[in-house]
Amino acid sequence: EVDLKTYVHLAVEAAREAGTQTILVDEFLADAIEVDVDALGDGSNVVIGGVMQHVEEAGVHSGDSASVLPPYTLPAEIVATIEAQTKALGKELGVRGLMNVQFAVKDGKVFVIEVNPRASRTVPFVAKATGRPLAKLGVRVMLGATLEDLGLRDAARPKHVSVKESVFPFAKFPGVDLQLGPEMRSTGEVMGIGHTLAEAFGKAQLASGVVLPKSGAVLITVKDSDKAQACVVAALLAELGFSILATAGTARALAAAGIQSEILGRVRDGSPHVVDAIRDGRVALVVNTTVGAKAIRDSYSIRRQSLLSNVPLVTTMPGATAFADAIAHQRKHKTMVLSLQEWHSAGDR
Repeated sequence: EVDLKTYVHLAVEAAREAGTQTILVDEFLADAIEVDVDALGDGSNVVIGGVMQHVEEAGVHSGDSASVLPPYTLPAEIVATIEAQTKALGKELGVRGLMNVQFAVKDGKVFVIEVNPRASRTVPFVAKATGRPLAKLGVRVMLGATLEDLGLRDAARPKHVSVKESVFPFAKFPGVDLQLGPEMRSTGEVMGIGHTLAEAFGKAQLASGVVLPKSGAVLITVKDSDKAQACVVAALLAELGFSILATAGTARALAAAGIQSEILGRVRDGSPHVVDAIRDGRVALVVNTTVGAKAIRDSYSIRRQSLLSNVPLVTTMPGATAFADAIAHQRKHKTMVLSLQEWHSAGDR
């Protein structure tokens, strides 16, 4: 609240100097699902290229979030609404070529975040996931072809699941924090394809250089609003044979859910503490979520030591859930490797 009052005071002074009385206030949608849509318009009609659901919640930059095509938790009616709104926006704007729309879904309501009448970074991913060369088709349309000329009427509906995962340069920059947020930090991306989200997500992690742990201890230290989901993740990992380490607050929530854990001290309480456990090689996976500037600063050393010790780190609960499911899938199934052509021909059959 103190930061907000200070900021508003400075904003008012800046507005006066600029000769305006307008201050834009945005409302943040907490715990909303973010969705990316790539589409192709010819000025009159619009065809959906692909609808991607982000694994991380809204608030994490779209370039840093893992994306899943097709959406994996959204009801069919919500996806239909998103597609209809994308087409309406494209027609109203008269887009000729590629366009990208970002949505947020909260409590069954669909919100438009932004519309970009251009190609987005997700176009190559959508093209590989669907087998439809969007960039080539976009150029054809910009040169005068219509969607009907190109035989495009409906969105491609692949039967497999594709995951786009981001690659981060954290190891290259000493002192950088691994916490994901609204500022884009990734410098590349990879892709995984599978019959299920767990299979595709696991492949994407491997492609990004993250090795899924097969055994050991998982350190879980999360903010209060994430403790319920943390219990679900911890239960699955414990069932897979992992031991659970936790800070005191998280450990109490786990105990209330009937999940045993070893309590580790916080860094400010002195050694031995959570960072010591990571540094000593006791931890195979870290799940750390936090909120607020002070809490982010206090937990920085956990995230940094995870990087230095080459321990996989997850900073959102949706990401942790997908990570745990991928580990479970890896335990039970052999990884299937197919070419893009084989995936798409299998879908045709």
